[in-house]
Amino acid sequence: MNKNSLHSGSSARWQMPFISNRRLFALLKYFFLILVSIPFIFPFWWMFTTSLKPISDVFGQLTLLPETWLFSNYIEVFQFQPFALHYFNSVYIAVLVTVLTLIMSALAGYGFARIRFRGNSLFFVMLLTSLMMPIEVTIIPNFYLIQSLGWTDTHLPLIIPSVLGPQGIVATFMMRQFFLSFPDELEDAARIDGLGRFGILWRIALPLARPILGTVAILTFLGSWNSFLEPLIYLSNQNLFTIPLSLRSYTDSYGYPLWNIQLAATVLSVVPMLIVFIVAQRQIVNSFARSGLKG
Repeated sequence: MNKNSLHSGSSARWQMPFISNRRLFALLKYFFLILVSIPFIFPFWWMFTTSLKPISDVFGQLTLLPETWLFSNYIEVFQFQPFALHYFNSVYIAVLVTVLTLIMSALAGYGFARIRFRGNSLFFVMLLTSLMMPIEVTIIPNFYLIQSLGWTDTHLPLIIPSVLGPQGIVATFMMRQFFLSFPDELEDAARIDGLGRFGILWRIALPLARPILGTVAILTFLGSWNSFLEPLIYLSNQNLFTIPLSLRSYTDSYGYPLWNIQLAATVLSVVPMLIVFIVAQRQIVNSFARSGLKG
């Protein structure tokens, strides 16, 4: 046996414990993460399994799996009320609010970040101070304003105030913080090439801002999708209801909730948003972190 084989054998003996310790550490790490995730996953699991139970078993003994699987609960979701129409209302309102918010926040954020004018910082601070006013405080004057405009029992109060309200202000803040880090050299080079303000915004700034635009789109869509107070105040026609209002309407003739049907409808409303968040959660966190680096 030569020296090289002895050396390789000894090095292998030294490397084996190191590899096994690393794997053990990884297993312990994943075990800890799974253990920590259980309190967050269990409510969703309970919601899904309970949506498949008879209503008599909803508040019975807690079980991980239903004794009787009633997939007919999901059929009753659509038979009880026009849930598909409510789903469509939520989708088109959320999409419209998201598109308009992206346009408004991109223009306003770029203006506050890149265009220097007198009172720039003052106007931006005044814009942010409006976030300190809770929506519950302004809902009554807003209702009288919407009523005077003749917008009650329409979807306009769910679209226009959302774009120009706190949701739009947060989006503007995020866009401004991103554009503050925009290199001045790119703007100078674009001006030399003959581009104006809108040309720089459209051809250079917005393509570079795709990550933050994606984050604003996701957060805006989720905020509009989950909105409950505004539809409750402004809508009375059932055909105009959105998902949050639709969920509270699953009651029997005595006004008691039909919990299993309601949870089945909740599963249908939550799953798409849950998938979107799981796919885009890293982008959301990174964009929030990036938005606080400067300004």
